[in-house]
Amino acid sequence: SLVEELPGDTHITQQVSIENGDSLLRLAEVVAERFQGLDLLVNNAATSRFIPHDNLDALDDALFDRILKINVRGAFACVRALKSMLEVGEGGLVVNMSSIAASNGMGSNVAYCASKSGLDSLTRSLGRALAPKIRVVSVAPGVVETPWIRGFDQEWQDRQMQRTPLQKFARPEDIADAVIAVAANLRATTGSIINVDGGRLLG
Repeated sequence: SLVEELPGDTHITQQVSIENGDSLLRLAEVVAERFQGLDLLVNNAATSRFIPHDNLDALDDALFDRILKINVRGAFACVRALKSMLEVGEGGLVVNMSSIAASNGMGSNVAYCASKSGLDSLTRSLGRALAPKIRVVSVAPGVVETPWIRGFDQEWQDRQMQRTPLQKFARPEDIADAVIAVAANLRATTGSIINVDGGRLLG
């Protein structure tokens, strides 16, 4: 397992459902039992499905609600459950994993774009509400070089590359490095959106 591969012996795993408040409260209890506080919470859970933006009928109410429930309410619920642990000591950091789809309206479907825009708004609102003890920042990737992306046809990949000024997709390591940079170096930053997109939003 991943825990066994990590150095040291203080790592734990805890399976939770961000749709279930009791599950998140149990997570908060486990964190409180094992650790003195919480330095960093990364809200990375999300869901979506590819639906053409002009096919409104295919984006039914159930899917729309599920995307918002997981992508937006789920992040809020995690912060709510772990707020007291994030306030310990000098305070902690929440990183919400967003997307440039929040800004350019281009993504897997209309609801997904709306959910990421909502997540960025949540970042700004919580950044104000939870200061000065807790910082809240969105990290917004563009196209990330993953096996999932490499599964698309070459024409699609070439088209995305042409729209990327730096002429390279972000790697998963680039996203992780952005989170670390916010945590370790951008200590005067809260309520901000950090794009990791190779310049996609430049047009």
